[in-house]
Amino acid sequence: MAKAKRRYVCQACGSEATRWQGQCDDCGEWNTLVEEAGATVFEMKHHLRSGGRSVELSGLDSDIKLPERASTGIAEFDRALGGGLVPGSATLLGGDPGIGKSTLLLQAAANLARRGLSVAYISGEEAVDQVRLRARRLGLGDAPVQLASATSVRDILTTIGQGAPPALLVIDSIQTMHSDLIEGAPGTVSQVRASAQELIRFAKERGSALMLVGHVTKDGTIAGPRVLEHMVDTVLAFEGERSHQYRILRASKNRFGGTDEIGVFSMQEEGLAEVGNPSALFLTDRAEQVTGATVFPALEGTRPVLVEIQALVVRLSSGATPRRAVVGWDSGRLAMILAVLEARCGLSFSTAEVYLNIAGGYRISDPAADLAVAAALVSALSERPLPSDAVLFGEVALSGEIRPVAHAALRLKESAKLGFSRALVPPSVTAQSGVSTQEFRTLAQLVDHMLGRN
Repeated sequence: MAKAKRRYVCQACGSEATRWQGQCDDCGEWNTLVEEAGATVFEMKHHLRSGGRSVELSGLDSDIKLPERASTGIAEFDRALGGGLVPGSATLLGGDPGIGKSTLLLQAAANLARRGLSVAYISGEEAVDQVRLRARRLGLGDAPVQLASATSVRDILTTIGQGAPPALLVIDSIQTMHSDLIEGAPGTVSQVRASAQELIRFAKERGSALMLVGHVTKDGTIAGPRVLEHMVDTVLAFEGERSHQYRILRASKNRFGGTDEIGVFSMQEEGLAEVGNPSALFLTDRAEQVTGATVFPALEGTRPVLVEIQALVVRLSSGATPRRAVVGWDSGRLAMILAVLEARCGLSFSTAEVYLNIAGGYRISDPAADLAVAAALVSALSERPLPSDAVLFGEVALSGEIRPVAHAALRLKESAKLGFSRALVPPSVTAQSGVSTQEFRTLAQLVDHMLGRN
């Protein structure tokens, strides 16, 4: 009998090794290599160039019909998906424990079921009664959703394959699924990969929309092999802090739409509620002028969101090393802005502690926030507040130049809608109705304007 080749697979990154060792050479994690059965010597000597069936080849100019999307009844969810669920698609939803993944999917499943579509909700972590109690608490107890508690992929596919395929199949979660074709405990790299492959194959062949819930690691990434993200069509991340009311659904991969749209939700007693105006969540009451606070019109896809940037500068009397703390922004970019302010504008932060916070727990990666951050730092250092009706946006170069950013008109329109009447912007920005603009070519010009040097 042919002897199976031994292999050891890292449970963190999915890389393979021929022998066991304490540390993975690729990702550097310790004690993550687990032995798995490999192909036999007989199997390795044979090729795959014959014995199969021929497949149909078509050209790029062939006519194709756009997929018909099914609305989940939740506009913010549909926005992140690119317009709704696509039949035969596979979506991976990740997020921290308790963030609201199961609640969101249960609400979407109930909406689809109430419209007459067949929906199957398979829970591998909770009993059927637990899911049913949550549905009743959310006011969804009358929705005709088919519930089951199972972890065997064979049992699940056998059950849902007996009749007409469901329009939506929810698996909560993929880390609890088990395939009897692969050795190993549920949650291992091989089990997650094999289980997801069988479920995705069923969805593609039968036309069901598949939603997979994925666990996340302590650094916020989806647990399991990275190949899992390549196997699915859409990867959604549910972000937010459990101490905050809001949640953000962001797409990092979408084969049927863009990856720059977000959905904003608010956690209520009756479940997740849509937030039509996200700017109201991230703006505080600005009846009084406060030093170190600026408003930045961020852009998430086609949606502008106004957020407040808060800065605090504390002078140190002793020779202690000053601290730099950032929440919601890149710490490396803060160091760059501080260096430009010191080298190009003559401001010294070397003896002061700097704290920067994006209000509401929002996270910003838009480079257009450079100007608003710099203005907040200057305001906190000089204790001179900016006008409460002003917004700022622009990218700051290392030379101190303020560079233009994309979609300036969209940012100004949203600012005018929320009552802001002026904007401090880079050159060549066209003013919009209700918002006057003041252009600055360099960061030094903005600093002189804020400090009254001109």
